[in-house]
Amino acid sequence: MLYLILAACGAASGLTTVLFGFGGGFVVVPLLYHMLKTTYGESHIIGQSAMHIAVATSTCVMIVNAVIASRRHARAGNLDTSYLWPLAGYISIGAVLGAGAAVLASGTVVRIAFIAYLALTIMDCALRRGFLQQPAQARPQALGMLKTTGGGVVIGLIATFLGVGGSVMTVPLLRRCGLSMTQASAMANPLSLPVAIAGTLTYMVLAWYQPVGLRAGYIGYIDLMAFTVLTLGALVGMRCAGPLIGRMPDRMHARIYLGLLLMVLVSMLAG
Repeated sequence: MLYLILAACGAASGLTTVLFGFGGGFVVVPLLYHMLKTTYGESHIIGQSAMHIAVATSTCVMIVNAVIASRRHARAGNLDTSYLWPLAGYISIGAVLGAGAAVLASGTVVRIAFIAYLALTIMDCALRRGFLQQPAQARPQALGMLKTTGGGVVIGLIATFLGVGGSVMTVPLLRRCGLSMTQASAMANPLSLPVAIAGTLTYMVLAWYQPVGLRAGYIGYIDLMAFTVLTLGALVGMRCAGPLIGRMPDRMHARIYLGLLLMVLVSMLAG
């Protein structure tokens, strides 16, 4: 039953990856965190490491999701390479720093940071102009040097620390540069790839240097069975999402994006 739920949520993560650039983290992290805590309890080592496992497994799932979703959007013509590089390089630097910080921090700290960042992002998107609705005849603007360098490092650090792929920062950032929700969400996928790769490798390496005694079936903090089930479900979800690319009205797209963030926030607060 647990793996059936994981497969269903993997499909949801695939759907949100293609349509909203989430990479799966906002679906996978809360789900896996709650499942591990419920299944093993507070006294078990896996229950105590639930947030770290959820974040590490999420970054691993994101590698597959980001690659496939990026290919779909590339074929649909939604990717603009001028926004991808060198931003992706600075995001990679921040990703290594973020993964190291998350492994060294307690699970409670990571969970609180996850909730706090979600709340701030929701407030910013809802209250600040330029996200829910683009100005009439707005033209896309280039990213400045500060946003590319400093912003890239910060995005990579926070995204990997929380295991969310960076879409929660890259989508609003690109949206305010004048891109449509379809373009901003599409761009979030390749920009999530350096976070996913750097985060996964760092979690694996640092867990070996800081052994926590997890049972067989784990590489570092990565739950291999959960990764497999989530990935298979995500492949189904991404296939279903393909025909919907670019067909959603822009303002509705932005509102649904914000609504999904709110649902994840409520879920984490309930835990």
